[in-house]
Amino acid sequence: MSKIAFMFPGQGSFEAGMGRDIALAVPEAMAIYDEGNEASGMDLKELCFDRPVEDLVDTQVQQPALVTTCLAMDAALRARGITPDVVVGHSVGEFSALGSAASLSARDAISLVRDRGIAMAEAARAHPGSMAAILGLADEAVEALCKKISNVWPANYNCPGQLVISGETPSVDEACVEAESQGARRAIKLRVSGAFHTPLVARAAEVLRPAVERVHLAEGRAAFMSTVTARVEDAQRYRELLIEQLTAPVKFTQAARELVNQGVTTFVEVGPGNVLGGLLKRIDRSVRILSVHDLESLDEATEALG
Repeated sequence: MSKIAFMFPGQGSFEAGMGRDIALAVPEAMAIYDEGNEASGMDLKELCFDRPVEDLVDTQVQQPALVTTCLAMDAALRARGITPDVVVGHSVGEFSALGSAASLSARDAISLVRDRGIAMAEAARAHPGSMAAILGLADEAVEALCKKISNVWPANYNCPGQLVISGETPSVDEACVEAESQGARRAIKLRVSGAFHTPLVARAAEVLRPAVERVHLAEGRAAFMSTVTARVEDAQRYRELLIEQLTAPVKFTQAARELVNQGVTTFVEVGPGNVLGGLLKRIDRSVRILSVHDLESLDEATEALG
């Protein structure tokens, strides 16, 4: 029997007005924003629905706003009777995934990513760094580059031919030049201030640990595919994985391939934008990909899956 996966985007997938039309149409979605306001201590409804996109750029704001929006869209899908067999998230999207599976309450997921955003911003200030997307080189070639140059690491395995590196800025710059000399199509510096998904932000992981240890985590109503290990993981591993994912690379390519191996034929991207859907097309063209990011696309997904 074919399976459905819900996939949840990471930082960088945001837009002005995100979630507004779904929340106004689906009470279950609006209820998530109300919870998000309480859990984060911010007016996420105003930030997501009415404020300009510039107000969402800051990590400390963007992470709770994004996870709240993803969980609101997830609630709207469930209100229409559409549920996943398995959930997967890209970086901070793992908190959305565990919230979707009810392994973590929506309130705890949003509160944790508020703490996570603050910890990451502090780590970036204490130990600045850079990230860059290397396009058009094999993963193995980029991995070899990172081994050769100190203080730069593979950070996001996004799809074949797109691996993001992360580390100290001079090392990232050197790796970009070297990648292009080896035939990379482009090396694009990302607009981030820290060397995320590397040992350089280990301090953020330790700062976040007490908050992660306080929350209740349980087996969910859907299986959880970790993008730290690219395996379906049990609840007793969730706590450590939520801390480890700050310094570990995001193995989205490997996780997506494993989901296909396990019988997933339909992937629904739940959240603003369609970044993961675009990556997935380059990982496996045989799967069906739907995106739920506004009321129109919610209606289309309902019709396709209902």
